[in-house]
Amino acid sequence: MTKPYRYFSDPVFLAAMALFSLNELLLKRISSPAFFLHHFNDLLLIPCALPFLLRFHAMLGLRPIEQYPTFAEIAGHLLVWSVLFEFAGPILSSHATGDWLDLVCYGLGGSFSWLVWRNESRLRNATDPA
Repeated sequence: MTKPYRYFSDPVFLAAMALFSLNELLLKRISSPAFFLHHFNDLLLIPCALPFLLRFHAMLGLRPIEQYPTFAEIAGHLLVWSVLFEFAGPILSSHATGDWLDLVCYGLGGSFSWLVWRNESRLRNATDPA
């Protein structure tokens, strides 16, 4: 029996939420680099938002509840969110702007998350007494 993915108590999710909060509450106010104002939170999109959606998918029976996020799930959501936020958003709202650096940050955050989740899944399953 494999050990399940922990969704809202997952270390990647918790760290990303802490970093997001730190950026919103402190770093944006005290830092001058534009990175913290415009791109830092984009790195956190996948690790912050994906667990919510995957838990919802699991509740609907669309994915195994114990399964760690897969590459396909991460890539699929990354593609949808990129199109929504960077292409459709600017067309539908005059307040939104498309930025290719946001896409790079989404991809970097998603890639890092996938590597950690994949590694954690392998480690948890390897130490599982079967």
